[in-house]
Amino acid sequence: MQEIIIASKNSGKVLEFQELFINFPCKIISLQELPAVVEPEETGNTFLANATLKAQYYAKHYHKPCLADDSGIAVEALAGAPGVYSARYAGPKASDLDNIKLLLANMQDVDNRACQFICALALVNAQGELLFTAQGECKGNLLTEPQGTNGFGYDPIFYSLDLNKSLATASASEKNSISHRARALQRLVKDLESYYALSSSK
Repeated sequence: MQEIIIASKNSGKVLEFQELFINFPCKIISLQELPAVVEPEETGNTFLANATLKAQYYAKHYHKPCLADDSGIAVEALAGAPGVYSARYAGPKASDLDNIKLLLANMQDVDNRACQFICALALVNAQGELLFTAQGECKGNLLTEPQGTNGFGYDPIFYSLDLNKSLATASASEKNSISHRARALQRLVKDLESYYALSSSK
């Protein structure tokens, strides 16, 4: 069974990918299962640029295919912020709660609560050559206070227009049916199937 690295140490994100990959003939391994290396600096101005950068970096280091994502929340009233800075919105070592508090403070008394989660995926081979990319979106509205304890990141303040509830109150299966990562992966499915078929025939 082929191993594919998921370029993340975020246990919540890795679990989502493992569930989303359950029907594919591969073993998903996270960075937590591999010898530690210095993390690459995310210098891209777009989610896709950062995803590609991370995938190529880890594939070349570990000599295995790598799937990386860059994702975050884009708030309409903040011109798309936090965007690519979502994970470090409140600082380089900010917790999820720190980021949530800052975003809610910046959105205080703002009527337009429209926002979306965006996920860009980049899959590279063991040599770091880019194979496939995809992007998915999940639209919603920003809540004024956290609701629920499931998920991670900004889930507690993201009201999903698909589910009509906070993502942090949704089950894993509910979230995976409409999430930005799920939609990005769904757009990658046919390419992935071809990729596995070619790999197994070699």
